[in-house]
This record gives sequence, structure tokens and C-alpha cells, in this order.
Amino acid sequence: MTHLFIFLFLSVMFILAVTIAYVIFNQLLPTSLQKRLHNLFRSTPTAPAVTEIMTPLSKNVRRWIEPLAGATMNAEQWLTSPLRIKFSNAGLNKPSDVTYYFAAKTLLAFALPLLFFIGNLTFNWTSGFLYLLVAMGNCSVFGYFLPTGVLDRLVAMRQRELFLAFPDALDLLRVCVEAGLGLDAAVERVGREMQIESQALAQEFSLLGLELRAGAGRTDALRNLALRIGLKDIDTLVAMLIQADRFGTNMADSLLMHSESLRSKRRLAAEEAAAKLPVKILMPLIFCVFPALLTVLLGPAVINIVLVLAPRLVPQ
Repeated sequence: MTHLFIFLFLSVMFILAVTIAYVIFNQLLPTSLQKRLHNLFRSTPTAPAVTEIMTPLSKNVRRWIEPLAGATMNAEQWLTSPLRIKFSNAGLNKPSDVTYYFAAKTLLAFALPLLFFIGNLTFNWTSGFLYLLVAMGNCSVFGYFLPTGVLDRLVAMRQRELFLAFPDALDLLRVCVEAGLGLDAAVERVGREMQIESQALAQEFSLLGLELRAGAGRTDALRNLALRIGLKDIDTLVAMLIQADRFGTNMADSLLMHSESLRSKRRLAAEEAAAKLPVKILMPLIFCVFPALLTVLLGPAVINIVLVLAPRLVPQ
């Protein structure tokens, strides 16, 4: 009887383990459709929609986080929200990025207070209930706005990269225009060449070329470029290109003037950062470098003075 019970128990455990392993592998391993799509688009650039189909893990993850994202995301307001433009400024163009963002806001708003509560039970950080409640509320607010801060940081980093790389791209664009290429072909060519220096700028030029090839008007495509980047200098450049295209002025001269203007602003920004450097390093010098330097320089002298004067100061 005992052997029969052990056999049944081991059989149930084996079936349970096989079932769990089958479910996990069925969810994570790609299907035949996904493998075929991977083979078809392996040698060519993959569109974002195809990437979403080819990534089974993101599909399964979104299944769990979409209810979390729906708690803080309003689909009707999202279409006209400034946050949508901010995602474009950060280079986050996939639909899953929006889902991850709102899911992170919801999850962190509940997870950080729970972690603080568990840590308070373990280490007894606060004693009063009111202080505990206020601290958990602050953790919830911090967790809710933390993804927004990360998004703002990504926008600032990408805009800085685009600002630094745009003068060189305008020089290449001017050379292509002077060589006889049209603006559409020049944009596509410069987008391929700029992949070495700046992936973000190459992506923006690629999107601009795709819009032009899809039949969008040049004015609308250039305005969409300025909207995706979100820099005032690029807005001025786009307005200048639209006017040059509308009135038939020399586009090469306009590109040359604007590239020189952007390069001058880049140089002035570097000089401004260099001028701020002495003020920024003043506090580390006072509190970190000077005490160590004084200790090294005056330490031996102080020790010798103490050794010489101490016997004389002590009464015999």
C-alpha cells in the first residue's frame, strides 16, 4: 500500500512538472509563424509591426501588464495628449512602449509603498502610524512620477544628441543637393551616412524619407520631423526649408547658413559649460581636496611642533 501511494505521488508530481514546463515553453518559444517571419525579414530591416509579431515574450508580457496600464491610461485623451509628442521626442515609437510606461506608473505607485511598509516592519524606520502613512503616500507619489522623470531624461538626452549631430548632417545634405540630388534622395542618403555618428538622427531621417516615399507632402513631412524632434532650432530649419521649397530659392545656401548657425550655437554651449565648470568644482575642492591636501602638507609640521613643544608645556 505504501509503494502504491509513493508511485501515485511521483506520477502526479511528474505530470504536474511536465504540464508546467509545456506551458512555459509554449509561451516563450516562437511559433512556426514567428520563425517564418524571422527567416523572411532576417536580411532586411524589420518594421516595428513585424518586430512586435516576431517577439513572443513581449506579447506575453503585454498580456499581463495591459490591465495595469489601463488603470492610468485614457485612450481618448492619449490621441491629443502632449505626452504622445514627448514619446516621439524620446524616440519611443512602439505601441508597447506606451503600455510599459503606464503599467510602470501603476505598478510603482503600489509597489513602493508596499516595499516601504515591509521594510518598516523589518527595520522599524518610523514608529508613529501617521508618519508611516505620510511616508507611504510620498513613496506612492514618487513611484507614480518616476517614469515621467525617466521619460524627461530620455527626451533631454536624445535632443542633445540630435542638436550636436545636426550641423554635420546639414553639411552632408548641402553637399548632396549641390551634387544634383533632390531633397528626397538627399535625405535618404544622409540618413544612411549618419548611422555611424548618430542613430537617433539616422532614424529621424529614415522616417522622413519613408513619409516622402509614401506620398506625404513635403511640407507636412518636414513639420512632422520638427514635431518629433521638439527643438526650436529644428523648427527654424523646417520653416526655412518650407519657404525655400515654396519660393524656389537656393536650398544649398539656406542649409549652409543654418548649419553655420547651429555650429555657432554648439560652440557657445560648449563655452558656457566650460565657464560653469569652476563654480561646479568649487564645493568638491573645499570639502574633498583641500582637507586632504592640508593634512598632507601640514600634518608632519603639526606633529613636529607637538613633539617639540609638548615637553616644555608640561610642568616638571
